[in-house]
Amino acid sequence: MGTIGQYLRNRPRLLERLYSISHRGILRLSPLIEKIGFERADRWLQFPEELTKRLMFDCTMCGQCILHSTGMTCPMTCPKNLRNGPCGGVREDGNCEVKPEMRCIWVEAFERSQRMTLYRQEMMDIQPPVNRQLEGDSAWINMLTGADQRVSDGWDR
Repeated sequence: MGTIGQYLRNRPRLLERLYSISHRGILRLSPLIEKIGFERADRWLQFPEELTKRLMFDCTMCGQCILHSTGMTCPMTCPKNLRNGPCGGVREDGNCEVKPEMRCIWVEAFERSQRMTLYRQEMMDIQPPVNRQLEGDSAWINMLTGADQRVSDGWDR
């Protein structure tokens, strides 16, 4: 894990602002992206998105980024890939039961979310299970197409 990523992750308010600016920018570019074609744009965005997110968040490119809802902490870095919340095996010291030397991702997510202003309350939203069919795709393109909102059969929002 790079020190740049750790430095930035410990500044969730700054990341929240950068996310908000990026989100507005992508929405403004949506007509152009649609004209280019979502599939082509996805191929163009994958590499820079993955590079940036991997450096900053240890991103696994799940294709359904919810960083803004989890204190700018990627829940997919949980050893159990738990996207909806902690497993219940969090140790008394706040560390992970699977990797005792690692702080629980969900403890970090909650603590960081409390330092955010725009998306703080989204930490309390229940997230649907990750759609594994979107792995490797650009989360920004999936957001524009609505693919990130489609849930598996049987999941009721």
